[in-house]
Amino acid sequence: MALDALPRLLSGAMRVHIVDPSAYTPPYDHALSAALAAAGADVELFTSRFAYGPVPAPQGYLRHEFFYHSTRAARGDSRAAQRARRALKLAEHVPDMLRYRRLAREADVVHFQWLSVQQLDGRLLPAPGPGGRPCLVLTAHDVLPREGSARRRAAQRRLYDRFDAVVVHSEHGRQRLTHELGVDERRVHVIAHGAFAHLADLPAGPPPFQTDKRVVLFFGLLRPYKGLDVLLEAWRGIDDAELWIVGMPRMDIAALLADAPPNVHFVPRFVGDAELPAYFARADLVVLPYREIEQSGVLFTALAFGKPLLVSDVGGFAEVAQRGAAHAVAPGDPAALHDALAGLLANPAALGALGERALAAAHGDYSWETIASRTLALYEQLLSA
Repeated sequence: MALDALPRLLSGAMRVHIVDPSAYTPPYDHALSAALAAAGADVELFTSRFAYGPVPAPQGYLRHEFFYHSTRAARGDSRAAQRARRALKLAEHVPDMLRYRRLAREADVVHFQWLSVQQLDGRLLPAPGPGGRPCLVLTAHDVLPREGSARRRAAQRRLYDRFDAVVVHSEHGRQRLTHELGVDERRVHVIAHGAFAHLADLPAGPPPFQTDKRVVLFFGLLRPYKGLDVLLEAWRGIDDAELWIVGMPRMDIAALLADAPPNVHFVPRFVGDAELPAYFARADLVVLPYREIEQSGVLFTALAFGKPLLVSDVGGFAEVAQRGAAHAVAPGDPAALHDALAGLLANPAALGALGERALAAAHGDYSWETIASRTLALYEQLLSA
């Protein structure tokens, strides 16, 4: 423990830095920071400007747009803007991480959410200072990068050894870290993802499409591992409902658009917090047919809205389904997904029961009050060691 941290701990004012350099998950960063602050911690969030729109205003914590100032000139979601942001970020990454390393000495705990340049970041983390370094925690939102080279994956594995603790959102993630990657099980801690109640509290505008039919919603970045091809194949023959596919493409979707049935609506762009409630409020069922996943912010948005969920039986999704807060089917199986979609849409009572259990989970084990309590207990355990 840093010697200068002792007075702060005795006074109950633990200083916590939440660090997400690339602003990959602003809703998560906000919810965690606000919950830790409400529980009594002195919290500062160090991140960068989110390229796609406004983010939640800080509640009880300080927010610093500390990283990647040059990327502000390359806003938007076009491929050219994305490439420009990547180039600018890479140029600024090392100096910004070194600048932050000096500030990190003021904290008792530094909790990284993402590190995007795995080959470098192990050497750029906060180093020991005159009074000792802060405790370092990393949340493994993805146990290994889904995209990139074997070298990048190996660098991610080495990165875990630089942290005092690694947080995962599911038992599945813990098993992968300890058994598949060989991370010391004493440093791996399961703390659930939280339901985004702050999104459910926002006003819902008019629905984006007018329909009297039931609505099935797929929401989030469009990526190959999320099983959109499986969903569209499973959707064939379902004529008495509409499927809304909403999110910014991170893949070529031309073939999906060309082959989609007429009762499928695409919104292929980023949808921010102001628009999001209109989609979730109107949805009768949220479907996440992923091929693989650790955990998903979209799932925890649906829980906060009390929406029935149909998910693949993979990763952390399976654990949510085991609690009764979602219905799970085998991944990559269009026939099974079709039967589940048709069965749930024809059974309002089953949809209602799923929605009730989803909302109960959001206010119970997946509430941010519960998560903040467990996270602070972890910090205290590390500081007392």
